[in-house]
Amino acid sequence: MSQTHKGQCFCGAVEVEATGSPEAMGYCHCASCRSWSAAPVTAFTLWQPDRVKVTKGEDALASYSKTETSERKYCTRCGGHVLTNHPTFGLVDVYAATLPTLDFAPAVHVNYAQTVLPIHDGLPKLRDFPEELGGSGEMLPE
Repeated sequence: MSQTHKGQCFCGAVEVEATGSPEAMGYCHCASCRSWSAAPVTAFTLWQPDRVKVTKGEDALASYSKTETSERKYCTRCGGHVLTNHPTFGLVDVYAATLPTLDFAPAVHVNYAQTVLPIHDGLPKLRDFPEELGGSGEMLPE
């Protein structure tokens, strides 16, 4: 049986669940994610869209798209970030902190060329994205 991970926005008005295992977990260092999250790096968990659903508060969920690659969803009541649809990747990012029961096991850093917080953890550091997602796949040194 697949495990279901449940989470919510900051105030609890929006609830989300993700079933099974994510396709990938890691850290993003791009300027867009940093600006959206107000943090030097973000932790992502990428899922197949059919494995993620909003189970409560869909009416309180709004979205913002700065680019065609990211449709960021947030709660209109508290402003809490919930997830990001990545239509060009065919994946949904449920922020790692949103799913407290998921054992976060990062495997990669993406957009490391844009980092403002160098991290020495032995994980692969990609200049941008993997080739299969339209990036160069180029590795950078720690």
